[in-house]
Amino acid sequence: MRKTLRWVLSLVVLIGAVGLGGAPAGAATEARTDIKDRILAVPGMSLIEEKPVDGYRFFVLGFEQPVDHRHPRKGTFTQRISVLHKGEDRPMVFFTSGYGLSTDPSRSEPTQMLDGNQVSMEYRFFEPSRPEPADWSKLDIWQAASDQHRIFKALNRIYGANWISTGGSKGGMTATYYRRFYPQDMDGTVAYVAPNDVENDEDSAYYDFFANVGTQECRDRLNGVQHELFDRRDEMVSRLEKWAKDEGYTFELAGDADRAFEIVAQDLVWGFWQYHLLDECGDVPSKDAPTDELYEWADEIGGWDAGTDQGMLPYTPYYHQAGTQLGSPDYEEPLLDDVRKYPGINTPRTYVPRDIPMEYDGGRAMRDIDRWVKHRSSEMLFVNGENDPWSAEPFEVGRGAKDAHVYVAPGQNHGANIAKLAEDDRAAATRALMKWGGVDVEPGASVKRLTPYDKQLDKPQERHMTLRP
Repeated sequence: MRKTLRWVLSLVVLIGAVGLGGAPAGAATEARTDIKDRILAVPGMSLIEEKPVDGYRFFVLGFEQPVDHRHPRKGTFTQRISVLHKGEDRPMVFFTSGYGLSTDPSRSEPTQMLDGNQVSMEYRFFEPSRPEPADWSKLDIWQAASDQHRIFKALNRIYGANWISTGGSKGGMTATYYRRFYPQDMDGTVAYVAPNDVENDEDSAYYDFFANVGTQECRDRLNGVQHELFDRRDEMVSRLEKWAKDEGYTFELAGDADRAFEIVAQDLVWGFWQYHLLDECGDVPSKDAPTDELYEWADEIGGWDAGTDQGMLPYTPYYHQAGTQLGSPDYEEPLLDDVRKYPGINTPRTYVPRDIPMEYDGGRAMRDIDRWVKHRSSEMLFVNGENDPWSAEPFEVGRGAKDAHVYVAPGQNHGANIAKLAEDDRAAATRALMKWGGVDVEPGASVKRLTPYDKQLDKPQERHMTLRP
């Protein structure tokens, strides 16, 4: 989704030119300098650790960033990033989950397909990448996009081939917002299962989704067992209280265990479709199952810890953004109206400590993003899952967008990717990514990923949208 220097010069060509006297003397020195030294020569860059990984170098780094990019002299913080290095002549994939940073090496799908390098960024205000003291007014989509822009500028001198930004879920949103504010940085963007909540108060798309997703038989089974959990509320809350006491969990943000139960239990149908497939519906317990079985199933699908302080606090930056700019679905299953005790509890304010101020911007930021994607974006690829609740409000491309595409993976959930698209869509999406990555593909030739599967690096990456457990 972003433009940058084209991949036109390989390291081999560079070294050859030096031998002929056709390049500056400094270029030969750079080619011989260890990649770690070159990265650490970037002003503001520091090494946290290097980890071994076959075929790559992998660095976890700290990068000094302004707290406020509009006033860079008013304080800095250290933002964690990682670099999975394959070669300076390879494309670079800029990945973010939109949340914290995994310090284990991994390859996103575009990295696998392009046989590229990968830089991954921890989103600002996720610990430990949080300014101290934390001025929460500086947590917005422009400031985060400016973090990415500075990282790109810092590393682009080393990695001069094509750059692709990517991410899934909130990471897909992040990749899109970055492109809107810095459209020339990247050569292309792949955004997976990225919601687009343009009108925060209009949630009919979610009601339509849950009325039609999957099969009637599966919907009835899920709705029935969810309602049964509420019918056995006293037993469930009793178990939840004992578990929390034994394990040291608390409920200050939710209020108490009863409210925490409702936060988690009312989203179990959502959680099933987000992370599971239609053919798993047979594993859903019947309404007559023992209470222990229902309790354990709810923990597997929703996670009882999602209603605790320990489950909420690590995601405070997301909940804060959902309540100030991103918006959030205010979906409440109508079939629970007769058993729901706390309507409206599943909103961003519930999840954010009360001493952190929040004020919604009225939808201005998301409407701006939506207009840009529809009418001015280019080299954009959106991949959604047919049975993913978050795809009920997707990004759309319209008149004015150039080389921009939206694909839906049949029957897939929040883990949808290019590999799970229908054959023709998969070929078209792959060809677009290869083109943006600077990989030559002959017209009419079949296209496929450039790397074999690696069980260490190619594990499915977690995709959260944590407002719904």
